[in-house]
Amino acid sequence: MNLHFDDVEEAKALFGPHNDHLKAIERNLEVKVHTKGGNVVIEGDELDVELAGTLLRELQRLLKRGYPIYVSDIDLAIRILSGDRSINLEDIFLDAVYISSKKKVVTPKSVMQKEYIDTMRTHDMVIGIGPAGTGKTYLAMAMALSSLMKKEVKRIVLTRPAVEAGEKLGFLPGDLYEKINPYLRPLYDALHDMLDFDQASKLMERGIIEVAPLAFMRGRTLNDSFVILDEAQNTKPEQMKMFLTRMGFGSKVVITGDITQVDLPDGRTSGLIQIQDVLKKIQGIKFVYFSEKDVIRHPLVQDIIKAYEEAEQQDKSTEK
Repeated sequence: MNLHFDDVEEAKALFGPHNDHLKAIERNLEVKVHTKGGNVVIEGDELDVELAGTLLRELQRLLKRGYPIYVSDIDLAIRILSGDRSINLEDIFLDAVYISSKKKVVTPKSVMQKEYIDTMRTHDMVIGIGPAGTGKTYLAMAMALSSLMKKEVKRIVLTRPAVEAGEKLGFLPGDLYEKINPYLRPLYDALHDMLDFDQASKLMERGIIEVAPLAFMRGRTLNDSFVILDEAQNTKPEQMKMFLTRMGFGSKVVITGDITQVDLPDGRTSGLIQIQDVLKKIQGIKFVYFSEKDVIRHPLVQDIIKAYEEAEQQDKSTEK
């Protein structure tokens, strides 16, 4: 395949420093890419060559829109287009969620992440289910902060069950805060990744952002709030029902979890697994399912998740 780019400077940005972007394409698609000025020749398997050509044209459109391209974007774009070559990368990479006064943005990195963000915009209750690393909690946090900054809600409530502690909190050293804090640490980490420490601290001191264990939600009604329940696979059915009925007027609720990583004692039903049947017919509630293809971490994480799933399937086959 032969391609030509009229703007040589734009071509240099497209190819990357030291042609790093083209090297990433060669590595991922097993093609050979040769360049001279704005001319590109792609050699290899017909389908891979076609995908490489589509990718370069899509990336050029992103450059023209002012999107800075990095090597990591090449890997993500190939994963997206490999699933559906008709997808417009602009629809995904340019969908910015503004989360602070400094104009920091979070953008989706997969088709499902884009669907997840769109669903949170249009539904009052969203349940995101899938493996770790798919951005379920991170994107929910970004949407919550965006809603707060735009004054769509008055506060954010972040919660998760402290399932490992159960009824044994009293045996742990320290006061109540010190006992529950380790279970809430991932929520603080995501929060501080989006806001500077002082800004986050002031919002929490004023009660505008609240991070608390699920047990603290009992008896409350949360109006004008963006509420996120994380690690929901570790809720018992009665806890899930309690949480769902906390939703007040003007509020949005996002529930996230991985139904393959339930830490409840043997034999206990997960509230997250149960609500898939209980809530499936209610309008206004939307389930979004992620897979290992949506994992946005080191490529090894995606391979590890897939390997475990294959091993579990083999175990089930052996048991039969």
